[in-house]
Amino acid sequence: MIRSLPQSKGYAIGFKLYVLAYFTFLFAPLLVTCILAFNDSQFPSLPWKGFTLGWFTANLPERVGIFHDQINLDSIWISIQTAFFVTLLSVFVGTCAAFLFEQEDFRLRQLLYFLMLAPLVIPGVILGISILMFSTTLGIYFEEKWNLDVGLFRPGFWLVVLGQFSFISTLVTLVVSARLKKFDRTLEEAAMNLGANRFEVIWHITLKYLRPAIIAAGAVAFLMSFENFNTTLFLVGSEATLPINLYLQVRDGSTPVINAISFLLIVGTSMAALVNLYFSKKEV
Repeated sequence: MIRSLPQSKGYAIGFKLYVLAYFTFLFAPLLVTCILAFNDSQFPSLPWKGFTLGWFTANLPERVGIFHDQINLDSIWISIQTAFFVTLLSVFVGTCAAFLFEQEDFRLRQLLYFLMLAPLVIPGVILGISILMFSTTLGIYFEEKWNLDVGLFRPGFWLVVLGQFSFISTLVTLVVSARLKKFDRTLEEAAMNLGANRFEVIWHITLKYLRPAIIAAGAVAFLMSFENFNTTLFLVGSEATLPINLYLQVRDGSTPVINAISFLLIVGTSMAALVNLYFSKKEV
């Protein structure tokens, strides 16, 4: 909508209705899920049968709340651990890659940049299957050639970390690169003229300038890893992450404890997003 142009009354009403419909479609399912987390029913759906906190705190034979559901709590902890290591790897490698792609005299820059974007184009299902087949092939080769059983090549925690890292690091690179392109190189030259070495310049000037982008990229990496399903489904072992565990529960039939988990995740991620937005604005 171009505000400087005259607008008809019908256009203005239509635009407002579009915005209302868009945000209703976007947030209505989340709102319904949050409300049903407090529904005093054995089923994770309507009708409404009264308010209860049982799906959070109860520890009864017929009703177990999320705070006493050890299976779901374990899966949440596994997802947090996975997201933590994926974030560390992605932020470190993604930041280094952003510096690499800003080197104008690097001949293979365009080719590597194209290859870096490939995991974003490939569907997560295909990526998960490819990583699983590749790791399985390597595992069989090491076992037949040197009689070595390498746990990293089997579906499990670290294979999930590497699988998610393979595409999340690309997003971190793009976020950091976008801010690095706006960096004034004369600041580095001035610091070096004043006696600072290359490491001091990067640590005290360049990385300090990139800190808002690095924090934002780290937050995005953590959330993407925490909620990833497509790729993780093919790489997970006996320790299921939360999305995989929720999928198994929904498939086999579950209770409103799923809504309680969703409510906690919605509140947690919203608070994290607000905190990240606050500090990002403060750093700019």
